[in-house]
Amino acid sequence: MPQPKGFYYDSEKSRYFPIKGPIPGSSSKPMTPALNSPQTSSNQESGGSCCRKLRNRTPSKLLRARELDGHCAIASRYCRSNFTEEFRKMQASRPVIWKYRGTDGMRITALEHLRVDVQTSAGKTETDVLLTGSTNGSMSFSQVGGVGRNHDGGTKWRADCVKNYVKGRTDENNEVLKPVFKPNRAALLMSSRISSIRLGPKFSSHAVNDGHIVGRALFTTLGSETSGGTVYTLDLVEPLNLGPGILNTWSGLEEIASFRGTIWTSEYDYNRHRAVIGTNLGAASVDLETGTMSWFLHCKSDVFAQQIVNSGNVILCGLRNGAIVTVDSRERRESLSGRLITHRIPYASSDKKVVGSNKEWFKLKGDIYPSHTIRMSSSISCLASLQFDDQYFLASSMDGSMKLYDLRLLQRGAVQCYEGHVNSHTRIQMGVDPSERFVMSGGNDCKLRLWSIKSGELLFEDKFSDSIISTVCYKTYGHSFKAEEENQYKCDSSQGAWLGSYEGLFYMCWL
Repeated sequence: MPQPKGFYYDSEKSRYFPIKGPIPGSSSKPMTPALNSPQTSSNQESGGSCCRKLRNRTPSKLLRARELDGHCAIASRYCRSNFTEEFRKMQASRPVIWKYRGTDGMRITALEHLRVDVQTSAGKTETDVLLTGSTNGSMSFSQVGGVGRNHDGGTKWRADCVKNYVKGRTDENNEVLKPVFKPNRAALLMSSRISSIRLGPKFSSHAVNDGHIVGRALFTTLGSETSGGTVYTLDLVEPLNLGPGILNTWSGLEEIASFRGTIWTSEYDYNRHRAVIGTNLGAASVDLETGTMSWFLHCKSDVFAQQIVNSGNVILCGLRNGAIVTVDSRERRESLSGRLITHRIPYASSDKKVVGSNKEWFKLKGDIYPSHTIRMSSSISCLASLQFDDQYFLASSMDGSMKLYDLRLLQRGAVQCYEGHVNSHTRIQMGVDPSERFVMSGGNDCKLRLWSIKSGELLFEDKFSDSIISTVCYKTYGHSFKAEEENQYKCDSSQGAWLGSYEGLFYMCWL
């Protein structure tokens, strides 16, 4: 029987549910499927050509089109698009990129930006701070601006402009970025590589304001041959002391739980006061007060990526074998028997060719919905949900695929595809801007790319680092998804993205 228009059928709950809101990226023309193999040189050249065309657009041309066609601006001879959207895409395609001199040895693996109170001799002051993790297990604070004041020595990094795509502006016209200062004793050496950093509600741009935990950072170590991964929290409620009393800042560090295996990733569940971790043995939740661990997924495939959606009711887990598993944390079905339920997840015929196996299914144990499990064509690299409507999430895999999915319509396939991404073996973080219009990611070719989430259009593509840009975080002090009408064409200089790689620290902004 055909489904009623505007509704979808959930086989697990045996009922229809309404499809809410417009699907991001939907269009009248057929969607181009993502490439399942490494991109050819011709595809990369065409992508670069699109980026050049975008950068060649000028405000005067867009304004002329708006005067002729109202709020519609002609993007090409094949389609028409909104003037505001075209203006924002034009801005996004013209960033200015800076590299901080002297950060080459940082080898950044995790990176977050905070706006916090810092204690000085003159009292408390609000300051921009970077919290970084590295391959050697170093966790460190660095202050943006205010260099050398009230500090007992340290290292100062100044920014050099390495790329400028704004026409009519030279290096002499660029505003000088604030230097970054790393005080002495601002780094703490952990037992192994820092695998993830997640911020609590007070600092996260995507966190609710009334969460139970305020002013905490969660971070994990990967683990090594001699010790497993560990979950830590750092209390940041009190003002930071980055001067002689910096050891008082690190006194808020607390070890929550240790594991025998590898911790690849983590998420901070603010509402339930827990950490959700992905390991080489499956996925588990850790109570941040008691340290109690509860496994909700056991599998033979590593959990490389996770995402908490629907206020913590649903947890997405991305596996090494390419599966994306949906866990409903509201229904603890395994508690009835004290054991995790075993599920057989069928392979699609195309999947079997990719993984090189003749098996028709793979086995999972956990509180999952098999009908809400999908597979990408390679290992999952990153997952990112959209806060505007967290039924939508972005997923990237280690064959260069990047797609947008709707949780309500998973079996229908991807809603949007993003072509041009290059990845073959690396866990690379995607970065979604606070307005959720654009997504960016580094690639194995050391290029950074930026796409429109709605249209899938590649807006920016260039190489300015000799190593992979593997981590991204946006500089933001809060956000709203609906911009004020009078500010919709204004470029906010306070918005920018911090980029981390083995080569060092970069900053990307839009003038």
